[in-house]
Amino acid sequence: MTPESQIAVRLGLAAGLFVLLALWEWCAPRREAGRGGRWSGNLGLLAVDLIAVRLVAPTAAVGAALLAAQHGWGLLPLLHVPYWAAVLASIVALDLVIYTQHVVFHHVPLLWRVHRVHHADTALDVTTGLRFHPVEILLSLAIKVAAVLALGAPALAVIVFEVLLNATAMLNHSNVALPQRLEPVARWLVVTPQMHEVHHSAERRETDSNFGFNLPWWDRLFGTYRARPAADEVVIGLPDFREASERTLLRLMTQPFRRGAMSVQAAEDPE
Repeated sequence: MTPESQIAVRLGLAAGLFVLLALWEWCAPRREAGRGGRWSGNLGLLAVDLIAVRLVAPTAAVGAALLAAQHGWGLLPLLHVPYWAAVLASIVALDLVIYTQHVVFHHVPLLWRVHRVHHADTALDVTTGLRFHPVEILLSLAIKVAAVLALGAPALAVIVFEVLLNATAMLNHSNVALPQRLEPVARWLVVTPQMHEVHHSAERRETDSNFGFNLPWWDRLFGTYRARPAADEVVIGLPDFREASERTLLRLMTQPFRRGAMSVQAAEDPE
């Protein structure tokens, strides 16, 4: 598969899932989530992200995997791990890297300023899973490239991981509800919308929990799991960026460079 074709496949799968989740939200929303102004800002930010990645490094992670394979770089080739095991191990390891990155972005003030663009959304739906500042996207891409080179991850593992990460990010931010009997079981296998909703609470203690995007195990393993919010009704978003004017693309792009109280609190003990 050529780099261009794998990009086309990934975008096609993401677009198809986006449409399915948007229809599900429209037919059976879990909670009220007004789209007024939010979708244009969130999707506008996605367009900027796609342009930025296309201009800077369109196939960076997969290209790093091909480069590592060509030169025999990385831990997995050094240990002579069988190909199938290397694929599985790489997917799990890359997910742990993203979990760790997410925790760090919450606790380093300068990185939180960039990441808070995602948390400032005042409602959750499928577009929230696509709402990231381009600086965060490019930083995340650089971290993934470093991880792929260190692991010697196969290109197939990188492609599968990217598809899974995009899909689960849209799913766990979507305004849908899994059946009550299924959800407690499902959250042992994947981060569910109900589980991730806690992470978008306006309460600081809850914001700093449930960091997983794809696999839910890391939160349980490292003590960042919170089963449910303290209140029956979760207030979504950040207190400093609730005005309707904050939904525009220009305000989203400039938000990291404007001061907000939670940008300072990110590195402070909530006590």
